[in-house]
Amino acid sequence: MTRLVGVYGASGCGRGIMPLLRAELGGSEGQLVFIDDAPQADRVNGHEVWSFDRFLGAPATSRHAALAVANSRVRETLDRRCTEAGIALIGARAANIVIMDEVEIGAGALLSPFVTLTSNIRIGRCFHANLYSYVEHDCVIGDYVTFAPGVHCNGNATIGDHAYVGSGAIIRQGMRIGAGATIGMGAVITKDVPEGVTVVGNPARPMEMR
Repeated sequence: MTRLVGVYGASGCGRGIMPLLRAELGGSEGQLVFIDDAPQADRVNGHEVWSFDRFLGAPATSRHAALAVANSRVRETLDRRCTEAGIALIGARAANIVIMDEVEIGAGALLSPFVTLTSNIRIGRCFHANLYSYVEHDCVIGDYVTFAPGVHCNGNATIGDHAYVGSGAIIRQGMRIGAGATIGMGAVITKDVPEGVTVVGNPARPMEMR
């Protein structure tokens, strides 16, 4: 019997998280694999790729999964699936991230290299923070939120569940981003963004549908 740890998702997101988790676990006893619902190969980057059923059925003292899937709605579904199956979420943190005072982070957060979280921040479940993103003081971030690389989230911002913030976007201090909103790459947020709305540009405006 052994401890099983799976990175759920063997595509780009998962391949970026696997080395972080491998480094964190170090020489600890256990087996580290990818989990994929439609495996395209038996091994990826030196690790076996298992189906969910195989991961669930293999003899183990405990099972943990990091949900490395970019789509937040799929992430929520997988979170529910793992919880119902008794699989605990596990997060991953690069060795060079910075976390300051009074930062609460929900289960399953995946924090890539050069991420900075300053002080008095609350973050929900299964947060993804990609390379060079930062979150400043007194922000509140919901569940299943995704930051692409280089997001600048300034202080006192509130970001709703399932929001997606694109690469290089800048969120001005005190802004509110509604649940399910999408912030385009490089957008500069100077006004609140309603739920479910996609905004682009500098200053950011709702994207026109053609």
